[in-house]
Amino acid sequence: MPIVKYPRATEPLWHEWDEKAQKCGLRHTVYAVNGDQYTGEWLNNLKHGKGTQVWKRTRAIYSGDWKFGKRDGYGSYSIPDPVTKEYKKVYTGWWKNDRKCGYGAMFYPGGERYEGEWSSGLQSGWGRMYYQDGSIYEGQWLAGRPGGQGMLRLPNENRYEGGWKDGKKHGPGKFFYLDKGQLFEGIWAADIPKCGMLIDFGRDEAPAPTQYPIPKV
Repeated sequence: MPIVKYPRATEPLWHEWDEKAQKCGLRHTVYAVNGDQYTGEWLNNLKHGKGTQVWKRTRAIYSGDWKFGKRDGYGSYSIPDPVTKEYKKVYTGWWKNDRKCGYGAMFYPGGERYEGEWSSGLQSGWGRMYYQDGSIYEGQWLAGRPGGQGMLRLPNENRYEGGWKDGKKHGPGKFFYLDKGQLFEGIWAADIPKCGMLIDFGRDEAPAPTQYPIPKV
């Protein structure tokens, strides 16, 4: 009986089917087991390109760029208001490896807002923070806190210019008491002035100057 020889397949047929089944390039909507939903572009079964993710538990939404399954590029993150149920932006800006990185704006509860640079999900570099009480800090940040050189302007226009460390005044700095027409220049440590000199500064234009000027030494 003659022996019939069949051509040997270089790859199993299921391998070809598996490649065709992979999500690649086109937009797809996929639901995770926990109910999370993603609609957007894919590459080798990973979120890649433009897409929108909705988390079922928190109802938070991210819409923007993805790279190999992680938020990477420009995008915005929003959450629903617990009272009105309307979506409000929490962060809009740049991402890298699923964390805030680059320039972006963060919106906090109570109306506080940060605009500036980020690294590994924390404020780092130059940035401006608008606080709930009306104060504004503008300057350098490190690991999520003011660190380096910066200026803090209070609601009454008094301001501090100088060094910062771990979110507190630290090092050489100047505090302008514009309401009293005075200037303190000295050294600070953990928000406390350790030594320095207090002089009159714009006392004639101050709205609430001291009763007597500071004597000259």
